[in-house]
Amino acid sequence: MKIAFYAPLKSPDHPVPSGDRLMARMLVAALRADGHEVTIASNLRSFLANPSVDDFSRLQSDAQNEVVRIRAHWKSEGAADLWFCYHPYYKAPDLLGPALAAEFSIPYLTAEASYSRRRNEGVRAVAQSHVLAAIEQAAVNICLTRRDRDGLLEGAPACRHAMLAPFIDATPFVPGLVRSGGACRMVVVAMMRSGDKMESYRMLAQSLALVADAAWSLTIVGDGPCREEVQRVFADLPTGRLRWLGERAAAELPDILSDGDLYVWPGCGEAYGLAYLEAQAAGLPVLAQRTAGVPEVVCDGKTGVLTPEGDTDAYAAAMRGLIEDTARRRQLGEAARRFVHDERSFPAAALRLRAIFGEFLERPA
Repeated sequence: MKIAFYAPLKSPDHPVPSGDRLMARMLVAALRADGHEVTIASNLRSFLANPSVDDFSRLQSDAQNEVVRIRAHWKSEGAADLWFCYHPYYKAPDLLGPALAAEFSIPYLTAEASYSRRRNEGVRAVAQSHVLAAIEQAAVNICLTRRDRDGLLEGAPACRHAMLAPFIDATPFVPGLVRSGGACRMVVVAMMRSGDKMESYRMLAQSLALVADAAWSLTIVGDGPCREEVQRVFADLPTGRLRWLGERAAAELPDILSDGDLYVWPGCGEAYGLAYLEAQAAGLPVLAQRTAGVPEVVCDGKTGVLTPEGDTDAYAAAMRGLIEDTARRRQLGEAARRFVHDERSFPAAALRLRAIFGEFLERPA
């Protein structure tokens, strides 16, 4: 099929790396691997952090201009066979696809759509109305987590939906050398921005302070507007144990991860976290909280350890246990590597997408 792919939060071509951009790119690659012709329908970013009525009005005007542009292009060059929208939610609704799909009589599809009734306030309620209408229109809503699925069913009980587990291209990730001793080399890869990411950095620093007497080092990969604030919350920790690498290219991550022993990131409010899958693909067990979408990508007690949400003492205690138990780290790490390469890899996702298309796009919606 000719697929028009659109990510209203962040285009796959956006210059700033993030989990959203990576997942969008993985979906495009999986669709292309299955023989589909995928084009990025638009780079219009509908994301508005704290919009006013005027802000949303301007966005709607920009969106209408894009609809006019795409309509003219399709009438001249031929329409797409399917509109595929990745991650529409209350801060970034799809203001393009539903109207174009209806006008050209093509299926509309979402992946990782999110809906929550508690966001129906002020201008957000208008944005949410667009999200809900898109969910109801979709031939299928592909859900990456059970939490997202439950939210869709709360708002639109009759919506068509299917599950697709979060995945990565696992081929670049290989396990590192097994070390017989020495300090536990912990690694984290995360952007430095306000909100949940900053809260995770705070919790991580507090936990490290509680295990300062243990043998560990931490490599931190990431950058962003909160870099100085992140460095301040780590300021009381021994500087010789911290290695700040800043932002690194995606191609460098497999080597960085394979040099580690344990991946540590609390994951406050994490949708699911593709970095957890990357770490596990490199053979690292994960230490995170049992919160939000994290259990969708980390198997507690099998590929890592998940602690109660918001419990820093429990997180630090689990960290100490993993630092001191090399054999358990290796056992969890090997299971983590098998889990990602066997179940959460690119080929598995491509097969699942093919099955979803076969089920929902070859019969009347």
